Amino acid sequence: MQVLSVASELFPLIKTGGLADVAGALPLALAAEGMEVATLVPGYPAVLAGLAGAEIVLELADLFGAPARVVRGSAAGLDILAIDAPHLYARPGNPYQSPGGSDWPDNAQRFAALGRVAATLGSGALAGYAPDVLHLHDWQAGLAAAYVRQLGGRAPGVVMTVHNLAFQGLFPAGLLSALWLAPDMFGVNGLEFHGAIGFLKAGLIYADRVTTVSPTYADEIRTPDSGMGLDGVLRARGGDVVGILNGIDTKIWNPETDALIQMPFSRMQLARRAANKAALQQRFGLQADPRRLLCGVVSRLSWQKGLDVLLDALPVVRAHGMQLAVLGSGEPGMEAGFGVAASANAGQVGCVIGYDEGLAHLVQAGADVLLVPSRFEPCGLTQLCALRYGAVPVVSRIGGLADTVIDANAAALAQGVATGVQFAPVSRAGLDQALLRVAGLWRDQAAWRKMQRNGMTMDVSWRKPAAQYAALFRGVRG
Repeated sequence: MQVLSVASELFPLIKTGGLADVAGALPLALAAEGMEVATLVPGYPAVLAGLAGAEIVLELADLFGAPARVVRGSAAGLDILAIDAPHLYARPGNPYQSPGGSDWPDNAQRFAALGRVAATLGSGALAGYAPDVLHLHDWQAGLAAAYVRQLGGRAPGVVMTVHNLAFQGLFPAGLLSALWLAPDMFGVNGLEFHGAIGFLKAGLIYADRVTTVSPTYADEIRTPDSGMGLDGVLRARGGDVVGILNGIDTKIWNPETDALIQMPFSRMQLARRAANKAALQQRFGLQADPRRLLCGVVSRLSWQKGLDVLLDALPVVRAHGMQLAVLGSGEPGMEAGFGVAASANAGQVGCVIGYDEGLAHLVQAGADVLLVPSRFEPCGLTQLCALRYGAVPVVSRIGGLADTVIDANAAALAQGVATGVQFAPVSRAGLDQALLRVAGLWRDQAAWRKMQRNGMTMDVSWRKPAAQYAALFRGVRG
């Protein structure tokens, strides 16, 4: 079976977050399920530069204002189709924003182009290539489902995966004709959302199946509290909406072979983690002390991620002699807040603003605890990496965090199955209590090592999720 994965970013060529990791790892895992997966991605400069053996496979006379072409090549074992459209993608900055931090004013056309080319390929326009299924990732690919419906003719199955319902891709209704969309699609039962064109809603309405990246998140987004205004649409889809947990690439995230950390280790060699902790303390300017409980954060610094609550909870961190190492970037106020905290608590709090892949690996390998106090989290990947690396996750009880971490309550500890700590609500009081629980658990080092080993034993790979996706794709095609 042939699957065309459609995504706006793809590790290792272009990445702003977990979407790129998923888009890069899932196709490789699906190969074991007999799926032949190619990935369609915009031809940003970094993408075109990273393709090996690139060849032009399709010429497009007009793609929203100028000619374009589709080139095919490979990178990191992935079969990649890239849209070479300089008028849309040949520009600096990340995939969505200019270097100044503003959204590109033509993002509607840029990502409508991604959907339109996906639908064109799905119709069989490329000689010798006719994908059975289009797998659409997030709002940037959502319009492909509408174009498939509009083009008619040979139609592949369409699966829409929601990585984060909060990002919906809303654009002015006046762009309808400019985006080559039929007027009759603009309605409450189509892609209209509060008077705007909803790219994500188009995927939710017109796809054959909708998936989210964890079972709990699939339940949450069908409620008014977490549905971001789309809960009614999702409830109406009934059994067409399913949750499939994400995995991580366990070849890249492997503490036994990781060249990015100070010292490789395994669950039977936990003492070797001490070298990574020492390196992490040095890198973040923390006091070199193996006995201090070191909490790590690898995250976007945002309200969604609950990092403002962590700032409020710093008195508990200080009072109990914990250390905190924060790696991330995001909202200016939070960046400044953690910078001030680091300056005011030298040796106990450190932060690095930005993202560094190697440093992210070191945080996972050296921190005793990985803090994930998100207000909502569709799945989360950082806690999966933490489990793999023996950093005990402390997570809010929502979404994929609730699905992947076994809380160290009395029953779980007695049965020897705990892997971390869950807490609710996401408030200073909730996080304070969680940190107090962690401090108590840290005092029993035998029980702590048991939690570490439990987490490192868990299967956080793509093996099971890939089998679920493969079954879903086969079901879509009958």
